[in-house]
Amino acid sequence: MNQLTVIGLGAADFEQMQMGVYKKIKAAKKIYVRTEDHPVIQDLKLEGIEFTSFDDVYIKHGSFGPVYEEIAQRLIEAVSQEDVMYAVPGHPLVAEQTVQHLIEADQNGQIKLVIEGGQSFLDPIFGALKIDPIEGFQLLDGTSMSIHDMNMRQHILIAQVYDSFSASEVKLTLMEKYRDDYPVTIVTAAGSSQESLRTVPLYELDQAAEINNLTTVYVPPVESDEEALRDWTTFRQIIATLRGPDGCPWDQKQTHESLKKYLLEEAHEFLAAVDAEDDFAMVEELGDVLLQVFLHAQIGEDNGYFTLEEVLASISEKMIRRHPHVFGDVTAEDAETVVANWEAIKKQEKGNVDGEPLLKNEYSPYSSLQTSYNYQKKAATVGFDWPNADEAWKKFTEEWQEFHDEIKQGNEISRTDEFGDVLFTLVNIARFYKISPEEAMLHANEKFARRFHYVEQSVAKSGKTFSDFTLEQLDAFWNEAKQIEKGE
Repeated sequence: MNQLTVIGLGAADFEQMQMGVYKKIKAAKKIYVRTEDHPVIQDLKLEGIEFTSFDDVYIKHGSFGPVYEEIAQRLIEAVSQEDVMYAVPGHPLVAEQTVQHLIEADQNGQIKLVIEGGQSFLDPIFGALKIDPIEGFQLLDGTSMSIHDMNMRQHILIAQVYDSFSASEVKLTLMEKYRDDYPVTIVTAAGSSQESLRTVPLYELDQAAEINNLTTVYVPPVESDEEALRDWTTFRQIIATLRGPDGCPWDQKQTHESLKKYLLEEAHEFLAAVDAEDDFAMVEELGDVLLQVFLHAQIGEDNGYFTLEEVLASISEKMIRRHPHVFGDVTAEDAETVVANWEAIKKQEKGNVDGEPLLKNEYSPYSSLQTSYNYQKKAATVGFDWPNADEAWKKFTEEWQEFHDEIKQGNEISRTDEFGDVLFTLVNIARFYKISPEEAMLHANEKFARRFHYVEQSVAKSGKTFSDFTLEQLDAFWNEAKQIEKGE
């Protein structure tokens, strides 16, 4: 089998090329280069070395993925005929996707691959920037980077920033985490005689004239938590500090039990923001819910029982496990099938056995409405349910009449019992129309409070008291509130 040798041209100009690399290139019979747009190529041509370039492949495709795949395939075909050398910028194993395709082909037995040396662009960049990578650094691909990849407390180097368009994409991604004027450094041709470093505010990144295929963007580590408010680790550290020895006395004394009411309150406030279709309020209220989650996780860690990582692992494993139609080989054509699969997997996880009460895990200690909904939904899974909403309405009429009768001739206990049946049937009707009774009640309470507040304001503006108004006059204020909400 013929041999495909990959060798690195280095990151700078001819004067910086390693002597061993130069000798091997001189001795090679057939040499391919990924691109001729590299500082050493013209000097090597003057030495009489001939190359076959893949620059034409870049013109054919609109993105890099197909380019790298085609280059790798051409090399695999070429090496089937003779020994081949493939020269790439920098080091073959640093930010070189074509080489990764070739490694895969070698592992599959398609080719015999040998990877030689070459100086990567990292060494001269570390020297140019005067940073020590032991402090922690990341190397990201500017064509595919995400805000989720970035650690704001490390040195970040972004390669594959080759023109103003790619620089603009990188800028927009960075702005999702960093402030608009955060300083970034554009490093071009590091280690060569053409080396250039220019520090600009982030919003000017795509306006720099030096950007080309020898450009790397450097983002320095943040120096304070205030500069990293969009980073998860910052929020976690804030909570740990609040709970720590020099933290807040109130946060320090909280327990899982003492925080229960706050989690409920924040969840309800978020639901109110959703009902109001207020995006800004949703951001704020979701933050408050997140605060409760992080506080509980920190308490678990402080007590030595569990950590935030365990919480994340638990929910991540559950989502993967309960979505086999997404992460596995199960097929689910509609939402109903998804729900059926979910319940089956949930039952298997909890180890439900025949004879165990079906409603065992459906009780909600914080909401009788939610408990009623859970009971009815679970009972429906085994067929104990009305066939349609009309039958549920008939049951409601029956229960309403029984309650009405008890009002006339019953006692306090029987009236309470029958009224509970009325509420229970209303929950059943809500379920048929896919309405959450808990959410509906929260919405009704919030609406009542909002409209009654308008009534209070109207009374106050009049200079009188509630006792000075009849019920009909107060109801008129109420109707005014309704009309205002409707925009009439």
